[in-house]
Amino acid sequence: MKLPSLPSDPAAVLSNVGIAVSDYFTPTIRLGVTGLSRSGKTVFITGLVRCLTEGAAQPPFRRTSGIEGFRAYLEPQPDDDIPRFAYEEHLEAVFSAPPVWPESTRKISQLRLTLEWSAQDPIREAFGFRQRLHIDIVDYPGEWLIDLGLLDQSFADWSKEALFSAKSDSLRPYADDFLTFLEGVDGAGPLDEQVAIEGAKLYTSYIAEARKADPSRAALGPGRFLLPGDLEGSPQLTFFPLNSAVARPGSVAAPSLSDLLTKRYDKYKQNIVRPFFEKYFSKLDRQIVLIDALSALNGGAEALANLEQGLDGVMKAFRPGTNSWLSFLLPRRIDRIVFAATKADHIHHTSHDRLEAVLGKAVSRAAKRASAAGAGFRCVALAALRATEDVDRVTGSGTYHCIRGVPEAGETVNGRRFDGKQAAVVFPGDLPIDPLDAFDTTKAGPEDYRFVRFRPPTIKTGDALSVGNWPHIGLGNALAFLLEDYLP
Repeated sequence: MKLPSLPSDPAAVLSNVGIAVSDYFTPTIRLGVTGLSRSGKTVFITGLVRCLTEGAAQPPFRRTSGIEGFRAYLEPQPDDDIPRFAYEEHLEAVFSAPPVWPESTRKISQLRLTLEWSAQDPIREAFGFRQRLHIDIVDYPGEWLIDLGLLDQSFADWSKEALFSAKSDSLRPYADDFLTFLEGVDGAGPLDEQVAIEGAKLYTSYIAEARKADPSRAALGPGRFLLPGDLEGSPQLTFFPLNSAVARPGSVAAPSLSDLLTKRYDKYKQNIVRPFFEKYFSKLDRQIVLIDALSALNGGAEALANLEQGLDGVMKAFRPGTNSWLSFLLPRRIDRIVFAATKADHIHHTSHDRLEAVLGKAVSRAAKRASAAGAGFRCVALAALRATEDVDRVTGSGTYHCIRGVPEAGETVNGRRFDGKQAAVVFPGDLPIDPLDAFDTTKAGPEDYRFVRFRPPTIKTGDALSVGNWPHIGLGNALAFLLEDYLP
């Protein structure tokens, strides 16, 4: 074995030895970041890294600001087989003129962030060692997380559940073409590739349209139907839910359409879902799930119920029961999870605690239904990059808690259509004091709130103020819960 060459200067030698020893004893946390339905995970990662590496958080992160000698920096990609998260490109989008939101990521990516601070014990301090923590941020689509729930489902069970949802009053308008097609399909009939292709196409169109119209339907899948990537056109994505097939009298034991769809469903699990679980998900230590809860609130109690139903699938992935083969494959379980209600800057700060309470109610009920011991949860109201400021408007009838920002081009407020340049003051509505009211169809309707899409704020650069000029809501709270036990 060839030994590394060492410098002749004793101080340099000691420094190099200290770095080597520090590397050896540096713990690594693999932090999963995922999101449901345009929830802003790209902005979350970009904002978190920017705030830590540049000390740019406004307000500052209380948990790290008091740590002696604290600093954070990016290091080379730890895994050669995972694409690097395009941090610099996303940051450039935010700092452009005019600023724009970064493009959403549609595949897995990773970034290594290292935290470092002064040694807390005399031995390390005497030798000049510093304490460090590697955080490997693994960014993946929320659709992949939802797919993990398929691993314990047979094709028949999945079909039954998928068709029950498609036939519901709220989804039937989007599923009508697919359901009409399904009436003419005989699962026990002969194998027909064109029927499989047409059925998969119609089913994909249905879930895509339903999710576009109602973001609270984020759990509709399979996920790769919506994000196929290099699998587009693959037979593994050419299946659809099927009504119970009844063998026709006198039929021969030839492969049926049902056999074909079952085989492809099983291949989807075996070749797509299971490798993601074994290679990436099972190695995560901590997780943050970003959820656009405001869009669900905007749709009323029914949409919020849809979101809660989607969280059932999330919980099944995080908390595999003792009867699940998932529990035997996990070398360890994710022990801390943050559920973040994003776009908290779309409401006044007086409603932030209420937003956390609403999401917390949905998460806790979904966790109870998952009925398995495991991770600790925390719900946080979050805006990784705050685009608005709070404004109180006093009128004869009282005080209205409003927000002010620059609406995205095309947004309409009080009948006025905005061009993406002019600011507006918006009253989004006050969230209920009792979170259960948000789930009550007699108390919560789509007309109760007015949430507007805002352009990113203009962040000054090139001056002394730029260091402390990354406005956010809740980033520090999320970081503190995820890393509390690793920080001094």
